[in-house]
Amino acid sequence: MFRLRIGFIVIAMVLSFFGARLVQLQAIDPKSYAAMAKRDGVQTVELPAERGAIVDRTGIELAASVDGMMVIGDPELARDDAPQIARILVEELGLDYVSTLERLRKSGTRYQYLARRVPATKAEAALKVIKDRGFKGITVDRDPMRNYPSNDVAANLIGFLGEDEPLRGMERTFDGQLAGTDGKATYEVGAGYRIPLGESTTVKPKNGETLQLTIDRDVQYYTQRALAAAVRKAGAESGRAVVLDTKTGQTLALADVPTFNANKPFEGTKKGDLGARSLSNPYEPGSVQKALTFAALIDAGKVSARTRIVVPSELKRPGAAPIGDHWDHDKIKLTAAGVLAKSSNIGTVIAAKRLESTTLYDYLRAFGLGSKTGIGVPGETAGVVADGSTWSSGTHDTIAFGQGLNVNAMQMAAAINTIANGGTYVSPSLVMGRATTDTGQQVGTDEVKTRRVVSEDAARQTTEMMELVTAEGEAGSAAAVPNYRVAGKTGTAQRVGKTCRCYDGTFTVSFAGFAPADDARFTVYVVIDGPTNGMGGGGNAGPVFKQVMTYLLGKYGVKPTGTTPSTLPIEW
Repeated sequence: MFRLRIGFIVIAMVLSFFGARLVQLQAIDPKSYAAMAKRDGVQTVELPAERGAIVDRTGIELAASVDGMMVIGDPELARDDAPQIARILVEELGLDYVSTLERLRKSGTRYQYLARRVPATKAEAALKVIKDRGFKGITVDRDPMRNYPSNDVAANLIGFLGEDEPLRGMERTFDGQLAGTDGKATYEVGAGYRIPLGESTTVKPKNGETLQLTIDRDVQYYTQRALAAAVRKAGAESGRAVVLDTKTGQTLALADVPTFNANKPFEGTKKGDLGARSLSNPYEPGSVQKALTFAALIDAGKVSARTRIVVPSELKRPGAAPIGDHWDHDKIKLTAAGVLAKSSNIGTVIAAKRLESTTLYDYLRAFGLGSKTGIGVPGETAGVVADGSTWSSGTHDTIAFGQGLNVNAMQMAAAINTIANGGTYVSPSLVMGRATTDTGQQVGTDEVKTRRVVSEDAARQTTEMMELVTAEGEAGSAAAVPNYRVAGKTGTAQRVGKTCRCYDGTFTVSFAGFAPADDARFTVYVVIDGPTNGMGGGGNAGPVFKQVMTYLLGKYGVKPTGTTPSTLPIEW
């Protein structure tokens, strides 16, 4: 009986203690204790979403999320050993010592990001060193990181991520589609550790969506390498190349040299090399423009491929320097086809005078010059084509042969592609299907627009004229592909110097063309800036065209048409 009384007394004392504690928590100061529980007993952590992949037209990954880790510090547990822990993280992960130390000593928190998107093996190795030395307060958690499997292939288009946000290219333009939405987990902790049966809530992350490009990774790789070799050989500053599917306008390759390794974008890379120069840097197109001028003249009924033109040794102009050709000659008799084949400035100007300035301007705008292609790459320039109503006689002359206006490489490729496509302009695309840019613009193959620019007959005659450019002995012969009919046009344009704002004696050289000429499948445009080897578009850009076109025709199994090449007369 005595033991039973003692038991009741003990039970009563315990119940009294818990009752008093309950009154304290619920009646005396409930808010302060709730806040204490929230501060010390509840932890919220981010659950990173996996970023969508960027893939080529066949599904090969150009940018992908791979296993990574975030390194997290708990200042309450790590504060006393913060200097030693910080030194380990500096040695193992290359972190900044001062900022890491500050985070490890931060008060009022038990959760501090110390590093994001660290390769899993490196993060786990660093954690092992910390634990082996007996330090506490450091953990790691899943944090997908970005990897670019092909390094520099299409890096000019894809861009790259910074520590907390996308910085360049399609990673930034289509971040809304790629990023997804992070989730979060909230749970109770005690003594720095999660309470197994404590309350918890989880909002799952929503992973990002895949972005598929029209780019063919293998064609992009091959084009970049061929272009880089040509830039080195020419002693040039830079180069750009565009490869289009003639019928669809889909971009199979868009190369820029120099470029960068997307996994290490800032290692030895100049700021100007981090984007797509082929779209952002305008230049004067030079004689490639003559193909557009003659297509317009033929469509307007002003000339035909066989029109006879007397070409003097120079063309005198009142109040302006005379116009000459790139070779010395006396008075010669060329057909319109011969003028294009020989790339005669004088002959082009004489022919172009048959067309009103406003009419030529309208044709150039219909070819896409002076307007952005809207392909979905940030920083694209619209180029400059002055309104035709403002042209002087001299402006009309120089624009006819490709000076006095500027373009980007994609614009010019799409313009030449119009001739290849039978006179119908097809807007170039870079994204399969449809996607929305960060400015709200809808782009992609589902958004492609077409328009008639010149008649099929005008396009056919211009094509046959362009075939003569690649004939043996002509300026574009280095671009010829054995057994195939190839239409093309060389270009050499003076460049405006950044300091003098005048033509400074340097040049932009180029070659644009398509094959097979009578049933075009691919259009390729190559531009090389500032060559120092004394060669023009045919000698510097023509061989790149030949290499890339040969590769394309073989890869896609395009057979020669077997038809007779152009037999248009050059002279009369």
